[in-house]
Amino acid sequence: MQHDTRPSKARIRQSFERAAPTYDSAAAIQRHICAELAAGLPAMAPKRFLDAGCGTGHALAALQARYPAAHAVALDLSPAMLHRVKAPCCRLAGDLEHLPLAAASLDLYWSSLAVQWCDLAAALREARRVLTAQGFLALATLGPETFRELRHAFAGVDAYAHTLDFHGPDEIGQMAADAGFATVSRKKTPKTEYFPDFRTLLRAVKAIGANQVGVGRRAGLMSRSTFLRAEAAIETLRTPAGLPLTYDVITLYARQ
Repeated sequence: MQHDTRPSKARIRQSFERAAPTYDSAAAIQRHICAELAAGLPAMAPKRFLDAGCGTGHALAALQARYPAAHAVALDLSPAMLHRVKAPCCRLAGDLEHLPLAAASLDLYWSSLAVQWCDLAAALREARRVLTAQGFLALATLGPETFRELRHAFAGVDAYAHTLDFHGPDEIGQMAADAGFATVSRKKTPKTEYFPDFRTLLRAVKAIGANQVGVGRRAGLMSRSTFLRAEAAIETLRTPAGLPLTYDVITLYARQ
């Protein structure tokens, strides 16, 4: 993925500022991904950890319960998201590609579903910079099959981009190695949410702030005829559980 195909940081921040009030009510699958990422953490006792791209702080509370003696740092691009973090911690508004932290200042770098918005190579280099020599990285991001149903819905309808481009697990592993990490494990696990109708599915994507796609996006409102054609296409994917929406989850655990 080329750097200039992603939405600008200003657009990403704006999207999550708007999504902050609705995020928790719509983020069920994000909570499951957090729980699975936490389950893969090794036995450790970090003195200081970072929740990079913390959102409203769901993972932060679980990490603090697991490491009660650790100093917690919560960082997000969106001040509105940070404002909703309830756990006592150090809150920082900042960019994962340019962390406002000293080198070798963290024992654990945790990030769940945030780095897909970044230049991943830059974010991994920053993660390594701020970790101590014995530091550990736990990362969950999204792979190429994410939101494939949306691509199917719009494939014959328009030429706009409707999803981000995502890195595959091999690319992610190589970027981690290039940044200086030794990969402990890497796993790809698709997860699917189901919705009663197309409108509800689109609202859910918007409610978690995941509706920014960068270059090639639609600039104006979707016409009714476009919506109906896309709806008819995605209805061909309907299952007894409803309309599917896939999250192609990639987890990475790595050491210095």
